[in-house]
This record gives sequence, structure tokens and C-alpha cells, in this order.
Amino acid sequence: MPIVVSLLRGINVGGHNKIRMADLRDLYIALGMRNPRTILQSGNVVFACEEGKLARAKGRIEAGIQEHFGLDVQVILRSSAEFRAVIDKRPFSDLQLEEPRKAAIVFLTAVVDGTAVEQLRENNPGREAIVGADRELFVYYTDGMARSKLDNKRMERALGVGTTMRNWNTCQRILKLLDEFDS
Repeated sequence: MPIVVSLLRGINVGGHNKIRMADLRDLYIALGMRNPRTILQSGNVVFACEEGKLARAKGRIEAGIQEHFGLDVQVILRSSAEFRAVIDKRPFSDLQLEEPRKAAIVFLTAVVDGTAVEQLRENNPGREAIVGADRELFVYYTDGMARSKLDNKRMERALGVGTTMRNWNTCQRILKLLDEFDS
């Protein structure tokens, strides 16, 4: 049975779009997802899903969140193998990863072409290092995320696709949970 990483955009950020993780797990169970486990309070869910239900999972989760919590939340899914491949192809140096809160992976709803990523880089007012690969961007926030103007909204406008971002620490926690599912 496939293991899936579900990343919700904008949950419990700055006091907005509040969802208790216990309630989110209950929703996933009601939607037929197996053994949902959450990480942190920001909408990271790892679960097992029957192969036949996987293709419709994103839409069902988004509709369930709208119905049960009244929130229009974007959900981005990656299989365990896809998530692991993203972690493996990271362009961050060991030195950069010594400050893991500055290193982020931006998960995209679709593949974007290199031209859009290049334009994002050129029009970015900050000093962030931006590398695009498939359905992800890797961003190193040289001056930290708090001071940066490079947020999800700016990236979505520039790329024309939905985004959600996780820092390196969070990605490592998700990876650890995937390891627990696999063992």
C-alpha cells in the first residue's frame, strides 16, 4: 500500500486557518486514508492509501477540509519515493545545512519550466539562492526567512502554480516518519 506525504498550505500559520491535528487525522481516517500521522502543527500528514484511492486523494482531502473546517486549503501530495528523491537531490551544501532553518524546499503543484524559475531568480529582490528541479524549488534564505520578501505568494505569482514550503528541519522530520512507516 503506497505511503503518501500530504502537505497542506497555510495551516496554523500566524494564527490563521486553525485546524487541530487530531481533527485533521480524524478527517483523513473518515476519507479512507490509513494510519494518518501528523508532524508539527502546520499540516504535514503521512498516511497509507489504497492504490485505487490515491489518484483521487488530493481532491477528496481538499473537499473534506472545506466541508469539515470551512477552509479552502491547497494540498500537495508526494509519494514516499518522490519525497525521498527530492531530499536526495538537494543542492544545499553541508555549510548551508548547518543553518537548516534557512534551507527550504518549495513543493509545487506542477512542473514549471526553467524560464519561469530564471525570471523568479532575476526579479527576486533578496539574496536567496533559488534552484528549480521538477516539481520543487530549493531555496536558501541567506538572510533568514523572516526578513525575506520571497514567500509563497510571490513564488506563485511568478511561477503560475501553487506552492507550499517546508524548511530542512521539517523535511527531516517527515523523512524520519517515512522511515518509521517503512520499518
